[in-house]
Amino acid sequence: MEKIYLDYNASTPMAPEVVEAMKPLLDDFYGNPSALHWAGRPVKELLHSARKQVAELIGCSPREIIFTSGGSEANNLALKGFYFKNRHKGNHIITSKIEHPAIINPCKFLEQIGAKVTYVDVDRTGKVTLEEIEKAITKGTILISIMHSNNETGTLQPIQAIGDIAKEHGIAFHTDASQSVGKVLVNVDDLKVDMLTIAGHKLYAPKGIGALFMREGIQLEPLIHGAGHEFGLRAGTENTLLAVGLGMACQIAKQEVGTLGLKELTDYFWQQLQDAFGDQVVLNGHPEERLPKE
Repeated sequence: MEKIYLDYNASTPMAPEVVEAMKPLLDDFYGNPSALHWAGRPVKELLHSARKQVAELIGCSPREIIFTSGGSEANNLALKGFYFKNRHKGNHIITSKIEHPAIINPCKFLEQIGAKVTYVDVDRTGKVTLEEIEKAITKGTILISIMHSNNETGTLQPIQAIGDIAKEHGIAFHTDASQSVGKVLVNVDDLKVDMLTIAGHKLYAPKGIGALFMREGIQLEPLIHGAGHEFGLRAGTENTLLAVGLGMACQIAKQEVGTLGLKELTDYFWQQLQDAFGDQVVLNGHPEERLPKE
């Protein structure tokens, strides 16, 4: 029986171009990117190129990209790193009840060590309401974290509008964009976010690699202390092999997102389900503001 894979929100296969980009690092480029000699310099250049490719996809500076082991680590660095560095300003965080466990569980951990967390509700389409965000803000609020799109329903959240609210109140704003980067156009300035999470295996890169966009001026405490890798925010020799894979995946996404007609295919599939099953089939999530949106 032919198998049809319909779980791309859970994980994607690696793109052939990604595999090809990684191959040279399996043999020829084995030096430490921090080394100053002949074996390290070309690896450092490859790492810089990968960082630039990721930055170009989301519209930021390469220096604002921190490579991580995936979306979960990026989320933990954003939440814990910001709280540990900024808790002298306040101890309140706002998030939503529909976040991925990679947000919910770090928040629950922070609650154990003194943080106060408000988990806002969503409406019947799975969207956070701006009124709930406004109502949750206190004098001690230092961070808001709302996912860009939900991993189960695909509903897109009003990130730009939440960003306006956060800026108005002087609150840092993070979004977990693991499900949306590579599927819809994402620009950190348009979204008005201070931090944004990317997960490589959601956009045809390998598992075990991700990134955190951290806007210049945001201060985080590292989760891993050691040497000054990743601008001092993630100690440990960089995994250039996987970073190059993520970089190539981001380059492909920059060229193809919005051009593949995925919205048309999604709408066609939904129409076929309705034609076949009528009102027995129910759409979970927002009817329009959902992935993929072109």
